[in-house]
Order: sequence, then structure tokens, then C-alpha cells
Amino acid sequence: MQSFEYANPTTVQEATAQLGASWGHTYVLAGGTDLISLMKEHLETPRRVVNIKNIKELEGISKTCTELRIGALVTMDEVARNAEVRAGWKAIADAAEGVPSPQIRHVGTAAGDLCQRPRCWYYRQGFGLLAMKDGQPLVPNGDNRYHAIFGGGPAYFVSASSLGPALVAYGARVKLVSAKGAREMPVSEFFVAPKHETAREVAMRPDEILTEIIVPAGGTHSATYEVRQKMALDWPLVAAAVVVEMKGTAVGSAKVVLGHVAPTPWPAPLAARALIGKSITTASAEAAGKAAVEGAQPLSHNAYKVQLAKVAVKRALLEAAHGKA
Repeated sequence: MQSFEYANPTTVQEATAQLGASWGHTYVLAGGTDLISLMKEHLETPRRVVNIKNIKELEGISKTCTELRIGALVTMDEVARNAEVRAGWKAIADAAEGVPSPQIRHVGTAAGDLCQRPRCWYYRQGFGLLAMKDGQPLVPNGDNRYHAIFGGGPAYFVSASSLGPALVAYGARVKLVSAKGAREMPVSEFFVAPKHETAREVAMRPDEILTEIIVPAGGTHSATYEVRQKMALDWPLVAAAVVVEMKGTAVGSAKVVLGHVAPTPWPAPLAARALIGKSITTASAEAAGKAAVEGAQPLSHNAYKVQLAKVAVKRALLEAAHGKA
């Protein structure tokens, strides 16, 4: 690890004043669960690290009658345990609780979860976001068992965010602050699929800090269901987040978003449409799962993800409706 400057601001204004105008110069440190490993692997070699852990205004969860606000420094464990999140935004609590490592949940932050870099092993071995060698893509004919079945090409990595699918399903926004001012954008637009090697997988600029997540009041029923290969520290193979508004015993509106199947959280509008006007039963949940994977384009070694996505949607819906999978 090479030497770098270390800034320790106590306000957002002080922090943004330390940021650079281009990627690669300055990086923000919160929980550090991703940045430290990237630095150790020499994938990121910042000249300055800005520690934001002492900025009190980035802490805390607050609720109004119309929305939930989650500060950037709120840990995944705090999200999972918060009574108001569990009562009104269960899919988000489920996603945070699904992080299997207690150590990661205790230090990993909500903003860090959204901003973490891809876990693609080609990227982590230095072949870049598009996993290229000598101008040729490595993923389509390589070991692609954990890669995208939707939206792949030229990037085939899958979004690593645990909270992303649930936040997209709720129509959440993020607040981004720079020395020039603040802006908000939908979480659905925050994640992007890079089209060239110099692009990023999030729409945040290098001179910005993600300060909070704003989630509107959502459906009366929600859940996130993840399918994992093992219950130790690992990322899911597939996840599904559902947010459902019931009208009596029938579905009035629904959002279904898949995770770990595309470079971004992947909305499944056909699955949501298949639920409208129906009660959530095993049969209707299975039908929604089948609709969710229409258009999937698995690679040579990851067709199994199609079946897992069907199951994840089905079980998330049954959990949301009946409290069981």
C-alpha cells in the first residue's frame, strides 16, 4: 500500500472541500470494508483519503409521515434492527439483515453498500470494469457463473449492493453533496451500466459525497429474499425485493426488482403486472417469478440463475403477503 494524505473532517462542508475533480485522486472512507481491500489489492491507489466517520450530521435514521431518511453513516446492523424500518420498510431491513457477517454489518454503512465496487473477479484481478484483455472481453467465454443474466455487455458484472433492489422498489432517492451544492436523484438512476472502461458503475461525481438515502412511504407489504450458495460471508447468487400495495385481498400495485443478476438492480415490470388484481398465492407468486425472468440472457455457465430468480421472486412475495416463504 502506497502512502497517502489522510483528512479527518467533522462537517460535510469540510469533507467536500477535500475532494478532487477526477477519480483516482481522493477517496471517501466510511466503514472501509471495500476501500481498504481495494487499496491492499492496488486496484485503488488514492493520493488522499477523506475519513467521514466523525461527521455527526451523516448519522441517524429519522421518519416522518411521508418518508424515511437514512444517514450515510448508518450501519447495516442499525438498518436491520431499527423498529421503524422493520415496521414500515421491511424489504430494506431484510436486505440489511441478510448480510451474513456480523462484523460487516457492524461497520459497513448504508451509503457504502450503494457505492461499493463490483465483486467481479476479473475486475478484482485488474482487468477493469469491462473485463477486457488485449481488447477482447473475458466474461462471455470465461468463468461467468456469477455474472449477469440481464443487461450484460459490454459490462457483465452484477451490482453488489444489498440495499439497492429494495430501494429501487420503494422509489428511493439519494442526496449527493459537493462543494458546489446538493442534488438528489432516484436510486434507480444512481446505478449505471458502464459502456466504456473509464466510466463508473454509479452516477456520483468524484467531488460528491452521498449524505443520505430518502425513502418514501411504500406498499403495505414488502420483503427481500436472497438465495446464497453458503451462509458464511458471501454475496447472494440472486435476490428479489418486492413492494406490494393491497386492495382488500388483491394486489393493487406492485414493484419487483431483482438483485445480483445485472450490472444494476433490475426491475421486473412484467412480474409486477402479472400480480395486479390477484391474491398472492403460491400459484400467482410462481407466475410472477416466471414473468420476472422473461428476456433473461444467461451466459455459458450461469443459466442456473434463471431458476433461482424465479424462486427468489416467489418466496419474496409469499414472505411479503403471509410472513413466510
